[in-house]
Amino acid sequence: MVKSDGGRAALNLGAAAALAVFLGGCGSFGSIGLSPQPAPPPPVEPEIPATVRAEELVGRWGLASYQNPNDRSRTEAAARAQCKNPYVISAGGNGGVIMHLADEATPQELRLKGSQSGKNYIGPEGPPGGPKDREIVSFDGHVLITRFIDSDAATRYGNMVYIRCTPAAASVPRHTAAKPQAH
Repeated sequence: MVKSDGGRAALNLGAAAALAVFLGGCGSFGSIGLSPQPAPPPPVEPEIPATVRAEELVGRWGLASYQNPNDRSRTEAAARAQCKNPYVISAGGNGGVIMHLADEATPQELRLKGSQSGKNYIGPEGPPGGPKDREIVSFDGHVLITRFIDSDAATRYGNMVYIRCTPAAASVPRHTAAKPQAH
């Protein structure tokens, strides 16, 4: 009999190559668990309406900000003084409000978003509490206080205080009593 070591080596090499291709294919599909599987996407938080409605924010506002909570009353007075040159929040075409994002020169429509934690946010499309959002810290219909989520913007802008501007006294019609006529 004639021995053929070359034939057997070729057969073994071919079998090893076929096995490598098979295992590589199986590993990529994860059927035998050779490669880690990607984590499933996190569940999407259901959209929760904000407790503050967009129409409640539309109007003219005096605007100022503070870092130190002890400065809040002084800042509210400074915001009231800004009603001479008010910050205007307009209604957006899609149910939001037209406001500026941090460091953006052009205002855009932002959404009011609620969260499962009960907090309200103003920001662009996306989940509540996103990096471009601002949290509504408090709102009583007359005073709105917000704080940016982004820590850099929050440090630069602080707590934003919006005071609703009342109509100017000059624009309010005055009724004067007629002077009595002397006879």
